Amino acid sequence: QVQLVESGGGLVQAGSSLRLSCAASGRALSNYAMGWFRQAIGKEREYVAGISRWRGGSIYYADYVRGRFTISRDNAKNTVSLQMNSLKPEDTAVYYCAASSAIATTPREYNYWGQGTQVTVSS
Repeated sequence: QVQLVESGGGLVQAGSSLRLSCAASGRALSNYAMGWFRQAIGKEREYVAGISRWRGGSIYYADYVRGRFTISRDNAKNTVSLQMNSLKPEDTAVYYCAASSAIATTPREYNYWGQGTQVTVSS
């Protein structure tokens, strides 16, 4: 099994940037497609972005983050990142990284999850 740990969350003002990181252990991250999800209080967990196993593969973004967020991975370092720019108050949520056998956009298709990191964006 692979274990995932997110980091990099925090409290920022609207328009600011944050970079989230997900570190893997137990298995090489190169074995998995990776996704970022978020869940705000009182809402369902929703898809943010996903990336296939290798550089040059598929990348997907939810409409509400396209053009502002960038997902990337470094298999040599066993990490996946989410660069978040132009943050908005509605981006406030707990952000999770997850691993899947193939790129997917729904939580139930992912087998492994991190514990989440809180992102709070003030007006």
